[in-house]
Amino acid sequence: MESIVMLVIDMQQGLFDQAPRFDAEGVVDRINRLTERVRAANGTILFIQHDGPDGDPLEPGTHGWEILGTLDRREKDPVIRKTACDAFLGTGLADTLNQLRATTLIITGCATDFCVDTTLRSATSREYAVLVPTDCHTTADRPHLDAKTIIAHHNFMWENLILPEHPVKAVPAQNLEI
Repeated sequence: MESIVMLVIDMQQGLFDQAPRFDAEGVVDRINRLTERVRAANGTILFIQHDGPDGDPLEPGTHGWEILGTLDRREKDPVIRKTACDAFLGTGLADTLNQLRATTLIITGCATDFCVDTTLRSATSREYAVLVPTDCHTTADRPHLDAKTIIAHHNFMWENLILPEHPVKAVPAQNLEI
């Protein structure tokens, strides 16, 4: 039986306080609408929370570490804590996904060019079917490229990765088939 799990990666206060994130309110709104659809399809919403070192904006227990209060997060939603860009590295994510019998991952969150990208690529190497709502991830401008271009670039790259068994499907959230 197919099981869908939606990952909401690093949507934490400190990242949004630190620098403006592209279309932050729109991304949160679309993630919330997508979580409703995933729950209606008996899927699981799994939050990924980054633990930064002491003094970091994402230091555990600080305001910045908290998951955005504007997200539709329920008490039963699992939370996986991580310390690296890859949500699989050194965490219980793989075990949790095995327990949930996950076959398909919907990947959303912040930052497109770091934790979202790294986790997505790690998921594909584990042979999950990966769906990316192209308008449900965000990042900040970087010194060499603006956030809108970074997001467009990653959406293009993910959809064009050479993955014969499970190519990544990248479409706007409203067009995502669940």
